[in-house]
Amino acid sequence: MFSHINIVPRWIIFCLDLIFCAVSLACAYFLKFNFISDEININELSRNVFVFAAVNSLVFLALKTYAGIIRYTSAQDTFRILFSVFISNGLFFIFNLMLLSFDRDPYISNVILVINGLGGFLVLITYRVVVKYFFMYLKNFKVDKRRVIIYGAGEAGIAVKRTLDHDPKINMVLTAFIDDDERKLGKSIDGIKIYHTRDFSTLIEQQKIDNLIIASQNIPYEAKNIIVDICLEHGIKVLTLPPVRSWIRGQLSTKQIKDIKIEDLLEREPIEIHNDLISDQIKGKRILITGAAGSIGSEIVRQLINFNPQLIILNDQSETQLNDLCLEFQDGHFKNNFHCFIGDVRDYQRMELLFQTFKPHYVYHAAAYKHVPLMEHHPAEAVRTNVMGTKILADFSVKYGVQKFVMISTDKAVNPTNVMGASKRIAEIYVQSLFNSFKYQEPGLYTNGLSHLNKDRTGVNTKFITTRFGNVLGSNGSVIPRFKAQIQKGGPITVTHPEITRYFMTIPEACRLVLEAGSMGEGGEIFIFDMGKSVKIMELAKKMIRLSGLIPNQDISIEFSGLRPGEKLYEELLNDQENTMPTHHEKIMVAQVREYHFHTINDHIRELIQLSCEYKDRQVVMKMKEIVPEFKSNNSIYEVLDNLVETPLKAISKI
Repeated sequence: MFSHINIVPRWIIFCLDLIFCAVSLACAYFLKFNFISDEININELSRNVFVFAAVNSLVFLALKTYAGIIRYTSAQDTFRILFSVFISNGLFFIFNLMLLSFDRDPYISNVILVINGLGGFLVLITYRVVVKYFFMYLKNFKVDKRRVIIYGAGEAGIAVKRTLDHDPKINMVLTAFIDDDERKLGKSIDGIKIYHTRDFSTLIEQQKIDNLIIASQNIPYEAKNIIVDICLEHGIKVLTLPPVRSWIRGQLSTKQIKDIKIEDLLEREPIEIHNDLISDQIKGKRILITGAAGSIGSEIVRQLINFNPQLIILNDQSETQLNDLCLEFQDGHFKNNFHCFIGDVRDYQRMELLFQTFKPHYVYHAAAYKHVPLMEHHPAEAVRTNVMGTKILADFSVKYGVQKFVMISTDKAVNPTNVMGASKRIAEIYVQSLFNSFKYQEPGLYTNGLSHLNKDRTGVNTKFITTRFGNVLGSNGSVIPRFKAQIQKGGPITVTHPEITRYFMTIPEACRLVLEAGSMGEGGEIFIFDMGKSVKIMELAKKMIRLSGLIPNQDISIEFSGLRPGEKLYEELLNDQENTMPTHHEKIMVAQVREYHFHTINDHIRELIQLSCEYKDRQVVMKMKEIVPEFKSNNSIYEVLDNLVETPLKAISKI
């Protein structure tokens, strides 16, 4: 009922302020004369009240002290009232000084002005605070109120507290703050006590907590996961805030307090990258991003823009997604340093036009087919995009003197059990052996498919760099969006196998590491990223259900659908014959992989591409197994081919 009380009109607040100021002046007279009414000149008091009200009217109108909503009185309102009281009484002090300079008596005694100044400020603030807390009491006077603890007693935590206080529609009452800072322990904010996070479990029992609001962006992810797990065990709903930069006009709205997402719990400590090194290489250069409309490609573009390149060429075959990305950058006022180029990386003529037109200095190759089950049913298409597309771009990079070519690969290329992973491994082998042909001055290079490149070479030996990492959170086709959609539909959640695990990394984190690896690479390396701990998908599904306020296998069931074609239980970042070497970045390592003669690899890949263009899927897979002998199909119709390969990798000589 009280939530529907209208805001009092400004003129009423204005009149109330004048009335309280008049009362304050009258009280000042009584205090001055020790409450002896006979000593007070009523005519003088009446005249002064009228004059003082007129002066206050002008001051209040000028400073708009009446404009604030009383129930939301803030420190800013307090300073405005203090200033108005100071001005109105100060004018009378100045007038008294002028009278004294002409040997005249003060218009109003200075003692009365001092008493009135203190009393007026006290009265104007007191009645506002009383109204404010009256409304807060009415707002909190509900038996079904949800009891809330705020994690983080900093500026954001205080903003949350004030936001909850000021929104009558929020059915929450704050009972405590918790914080990791020992210096805040035992203190209070607006009467709400601050406890240490180690006391959280006790507070849950004592205060019957319903919600936890995480109001700090600086909480270590391990600590955040621990406290969220405690909440899930006790059925407490966890909410979180957006970053301060996302607040509306710098103010937090209750609508921005959202349920915590699983992505927030899978993130890790922020990765530090060498921005100066990247900037030195990227600034003023033309950068080509293939697959720019995808989740990885678009994030690489967003991060590259900060390094002031001369031009970023956004290449993708998806018209709608590329158009959306272009509109995003136009809205961000980046109109002069990016260009959208529709084109398929498998289209030789279209890609040559791209390189002829823009002559990029750097290429970030993110375009690929990546859905494992789909590619298992379409091997020829996987090869045409992931192998032939990469080969076309790599060849043109050499021809047009690209300085660095950074290829985005996948952990599924290690000991591949599916067509998609094998196709990415073949693409890795091609770009690495192509660079090694320059490095080792390999005989026969110029008579094996690249003779046309050397006529137009600019003298730059393109550095080919490969980055290899696992699943990224929120990317197209990721398991997390699928689980969210299944939960919204009421379930069931489908998990392929109870023991299946995956590595996860956020999109911004992966792209930062791609840029860092690209800047440090000298050519021929396969960089692998520290993916942290693998996550059990079964546990991930249960946690997502609990975060939705539901109970696994009660509100939302979990069903096992069986491994999909080509899928394996555990992803790897290195195969058995590879080792790693550290780099100056603790999150990035260099894989020590086998190296091959370019002309031999090139012959095999040309044959593979020819088979894929003829859509001979069985022969395509056979050829892939010949090139990548560790490719052993799993849960696939192509398992029967594993023992039929006559000339495996041993026929390809090692350098």
